[in-house]
Amino acid sequence: MERLGRGGTPDQVLGSLAERARRLGVPPPAAVTGEWFGSAALIAPSLATGAVDPSEAFACPDLREERTPGRPLVGGGWIGFLAYPDGPPAAASAEHSGLPAAAGGWTDTVLRLDADGCWWYETLGDAPCGTDLSEAVTGPPVPPGRWQIDWTSPRRADHRRGVEQCLAAIRDGEVYQACVCTRFTGTWSGDPLAFFTTAIARTSPSRAAYVEGPWGAVASLSPELFVSRHGDALRSSPIKGTLPLSADPALLRASVKDVAENIMIVDLVRNDLGRVAEVGTVTVDELLTVRPAPGVWHLVSTVAARARHGITTADLLDAAFPPASVTGCPKIRARDLLQQWEPHPRGVYCGTVGMASPLAGTELNVAIRTVEFGSGTCVLGVGGGITIDSDPDAEWQECLDKASSILALSTPRDRARADRTAAGCR
Repeated sequence: MERLGRGGTPDQVLGSLAERARRLGVPPPAAVTGEWFGSAALIAPSLATGAVDPSEAFACPDLREERTPGRPLVGGGWIGFLAYPDGPPAAASAEHSGLPAAAGGWTDTVLRLDADGCWWYETLGDAPCGTDLSEAVTGPPVPPGRWQIDWTSPRRADHRRGVEQCLAAIRDGEVYQACVCTRFTGTWSGDPLAFFTTAIARTSPSRAAYVEGPWGAVASLSPELFVSRHGDALRSSPIKGTLPLSADPALLRASVKDVAENIMIVDLVRNDLGRVAEVGTVTVDELLTVRPAPGVWHLVSTVAARARHGITTADLLDAAFPPASVTGCPKIRARDLLQQWEPHPRGVYCGTVGMASPLAGTELNVAIRTVEFGSGTCVLGVGGGITIDSDPDAEWQECLDKASSILALSTPRDRARADRTAAGCR
């Protein structure tokens, strides 16, 4: 571990590392930025990635006992994604990115930005920090890369039909709530990493992540923690309840619908973590906190637990994945019905992106506000929780509010088109 000192912002360092990767002919960098492992950013300078079996995602040895003073806090690990598991991966088309069910890669080295603004070089090996890496952190930033996305809005009628079907199922006693989703589609050109660096610089999402490979790219601008594991300590912070940033945030706590939506999912998370926790250790450490996220206010709660001895990451994912906040109550029935109500497979959206470190543990986001880049096409999923008090028009507006911060990133030539899209025009 080497202290590099003050340097560029995460987006600037990523831009410099991308230029380094092009110059050396090596794979591009990957990153998690915002609030990860007690740090503001972790960047793999170059990450070779590939599709993996979903059962192998985030598999990682546990080397915590080898941590000693002066050694890395994170060091390295596996960075990647696990797609939402319902339905087979869709073939690439105008409406699907065609990304694999899981992909990622291993890095022995990370550049870590701590909470005080200091950069560190950390490695699980013995190699010192190269001059080119330290210059990428402390040197002048390179000109940002170029990107362009031409977005097309989802069909409002399809989303309304799904919401109305969900309301009918609630009235019939099939479910208490479910997260009904839709998707924006787009054509893109340029560099997906440049899109990600633009996005994190302008919106500062708390659980952002980027990973790229021959299969495509995932730029996740998520505000939500799916699950973290540090030793035996488990945490999950589900988000349910949304208002645009222009609204009074006090209205969220006063909303019967939003409060009920959040509490039902908190109970579902308690059940999910309880499947792998020591009896009596599941607690709700935070309930109905109003927090800002890009473009919106959210209600956030936090559930904690202590894992039983011998529980693996695979056991944890088997118990809790896909995330509770993007499924419904009861979870299994909601997942079955959602496949009937939504016209497209979700893909990476509503899955998870994150990192598993042999020293620091595992932290995974909920892959919302996430753009999936395929071969010339991209998709952006959005959705919201439906309860008996839901209004289909308000649910559609919530989808637009959640997408607004990403649509607004469009280049000037596309901004008018994005504005029309946000208004529900085709």
